Amino acid sequence: MRLPIVVASVIACLLPALSPAEPNAPARTPSLALPAIGTPAMSLSARLSALAPDADPRVIDLAVKARECAISSGDATGQGERLAVIDYSMPSSRKRLWVFDLRNPRVLYTEYVAHGQGSGDNYARAFSNRDGSHQTSLGLFRTAEVYNGNNGYSLRMDGLEPGVNDNARSRAIVMHGAKYVDPSLVPKMGRIGRSHGCPAVRAEVAREIIDTLRGGQFVFSYYPDSRWLQSSRLLACPTRAGSRVVATR
Repeated sequence: MRLPIVVASVIACLLPALSPAEPNAPARTPSLALPAIGTPAMSLSARLSALAPDADPRVIDLAVKARECAISSGDATGQGERLAVIDYSMPSSRKRLWVFDLRNPRVLYTEYVAHGQGSGDNYARAFSNRDGSHQTSLGLFRTAEVYNGNNGYSLRMDGLEPGVNDNARSRAIVMHGAKYVDPSLVPKMGRIGRSHGCPAVRAEVAREIIDTLRGGQFVFSYYPDSRWLQSSRLLACPTRAGSRVVATR
């Protein structure tokens, strides 16, 4: 009698190392770890973090949870198969925008993105939902329609967090391309150019990024603002009652 043979497959899990977002910070070195046999499949957050080792996995986790909460609570209809994550705790001189495909998890873009003139110099430090502030807004946005305006091909976004970013449409906070989003400016200026609060991207890739994100996808803008982290309804979903969000970086 032949004994049955059990074949166990082990999946390598890529765990990104964490480092503070400071100028001249050394590149993160990913480390490999093998989960034990029978370990459950990696979460979506973990899979996305493994694909983007230069992104803070804690920020990606918050973005995924905010999206899930918006969908489960009815704040957003449809699934939104693409997610853009912007980490404004990083300097504008570094790529700090990641666009993910969630259906078949992969990184579609890793790009530079501007913050508002009123938010800071190379580092964004101040954020607002107020018109005329020229500051960036935090939180989760749902993308909407595209149009051609003063900044060319642009993508409207609706903020999903009352008092935090829900004035985005009336403030004309949109994603658009801009020549001032140019890393060649960094040696001279110490930063890329700044917007009036919009998450502007390089003109060369603006249209394709906008077309990737248009029509009901999600954009998550992060900064370790304690007040927002503790009060955001989307970061404290009822299904995660009792959990506590802490600022990182």
